[in-house]
Amino acid sequence: MASVSSRGRGRRTINEINMVPFIDVMLVLLIIFMVTAPMITPSMVDLPSVGKAAKQPDKVVQVVIQKDDGIELVSEGSTVKQSLGTIAGAVKASIAKGIEPGDAAVVISADRNVKYETVVKVMDTLQRAGVQRVGLSVQLAP
Repeated sequence: MASVSSRGRGRRTINEINMVPFIDVMLVLLIIFMVTAPMITPSMVDLPSVGKAAKQPDKVVQVVIQKDDGIELVSEGSTVKQSLGTIAGAVKASIAKGIEPGDAAVVISADRNVKYETVVKVMDTLQRAGVQRVGLSVQLAP
């Protein structure tokens, strides 16, 4: 409610906001935040690490994805063009030549301008076919 002042001849209302309760609430909130801030622990993200393989793979099969989304299979020095539907069978056949499936690795090399979706489709196709070790080839920046 507005208070009434009786100065002089008539009664006049004072249109001012009392700031003291507002300041009290702000100081209490400040103290609460200052006390609770040191108690909040920052969340830790457990990132995967590289190089924890027990041993190097006996055989590496490379899947190369070209700029035009063409897929090539490089195994034992030979390069064969493949499609997305036939890549899983070709990789499994290439791995199966005298080596246990767990000892072979598939490395996907894709051009910088290839859509990420294409790389994921190839990885998904290989995973659904039962290929256990799939990696991505990258070039380190100088």
